[in-house]
Amino acid sequence: MKNKTALIFGVTGQDGAYLSKLLLSKGYNVHGVKRRGSTLNTYRIDDIYSDPLIKKNKFYLHYGDVTDSISVFNIIKKINPDEVYNLAAQSHVAVSFEIPEYTTNADALGTIRILEAIVRVNKKIKFYQAGSSEMFGKVVEKPQNEKTPFYPRSPYGVAKLYSHWITINYRESYNLFASNGILFNHESPLRGETFVTKKIVKGLCKIKLKKQKKLILGNLYSKRDWGHARDYVEAIWKILQHKKPDDFVICTGKQYSIKQFINLVAKQLKLKLFWKGKGINEKAYDQNDKLIIECNKKYLRPSEVDTLQGDYSKAKKQLKWKPKININSLIKDMISYELKLLKR
Repeated sequence: MKNKTALIFGVTGQDGAYLSKLLLSKGYNVHGVKRRGSTLNTYRIDDIYSDPLIKKNKFYLHYGDVTDSISVFNIIKKINPDEVYNLAAQSHVAVSFEIPEYTTNADALGTIRILEAIVRVNKKIKFYQAGSSEMFGKVVEKPQNEKTPFYPRSPYGVAKLYSHWITINYRESYNLFASNGILFNHESPLRGETFVTKKIVKGLCKIKLKKQKKLILGNLYSKRDWGHARDYVEAIWKILQHKKPDDFVICTGKQYSIKQFINLVAKQLKLKLFWKGKGINEKAYDQNDKLIIECNKKYLRPSEVDTLQGDYSKAKKQLKWKPKININSLIKDMISYELKLLKR
C-alpha cells in the first residue's frame, strides 16, 4: 500500500508546522506551499530536516499563494494529492480591520480557488478547510457547537464564514469529501508574536529577566477557549479520516479571560501581580509597586467578541477526539520555549 500524499497550504504557520510533523510521523509524503518572500519564513519547520526519524525525501516545499489561482491549480495538478489542508490565511483578527480586502482575498477567495482546482483536477481529493470560532462572533448561545448560528464581528470572521459555506456548497454540489474544522483559539510556542497569548508570555518572560519594563494590552475581559495546537492538528487529521465529510467544532470546553490568562502565566513565572483600576484604566503592578501591565485603546477592536466557549461533544463521539493538554501545560510549554530563547 503506497503512502498517502498530503498538500498543506499555509505550511509555514503554527498549525502547518505541527500538522506536517504529525503527517510525516504517520508515513505521509508531505508537500507544503509557502509564499515567496525576500526573507525566509521557515523557522517553524526547519527542524523537520534535522529530525532523524523523518526522511528528507518525504517533505517538499513549493512556492505558491492562495491569492493566485494559477499557482493553486498548477500545484494541485502537479502533485494530485490524496488530501489537501487549507491552513493559509491572514489570521490576525485585529489586522483584518486594517487590511479587509486582502483578508477577504486570502481567507475567502483562497478557499474557492482550491476547491475549483480540486473539482477540475480530481474530485476524489479530500479537502479540509480551517474554520474559526470567530465565525460565532457575537454569540447567540453558550457554549457554541456545530448548530449554533454564526454572527461574525470582523472582516476575518466574515471571510472565514464564506469559506465555511462555500466548502459545504461544493461538498453538496460536486459530491466532494470537503470538511470544515471550526477551531477555537489554539496556541503553542510557535504562535505568532502579535497574538495576545504569545505577547503575554513573551512580555512577562522578558519582564521577569529584566529585559522589558512594561507590557501594553487591550481588552482584559475578553473570554476565550484556549487549547494547544498540537492537540488540534490531530483533530484536523481525524476529520479527513472520518467515514464521511462533515463539520466539527474543536475546542477544550473551558474558558478564561485575558486577565486570568495573565495571572496563570505570572504564577508560573513567580511574578506577583497587584491589579488596580477598572476597564481600560486597569493596571498591574509588581510587589515593588512598579507598573508592569497597562491597557491602551489602540489595541481594542472596532467591534469586540466578548466571549467564546466551545462544545466538542460531536468530535468526541464521532472522531474519538478530546484535548489532552490543559491550559497550565500549554502555558508551561510556551514559557519554557521563550525562556530558552531569551537566555541564549
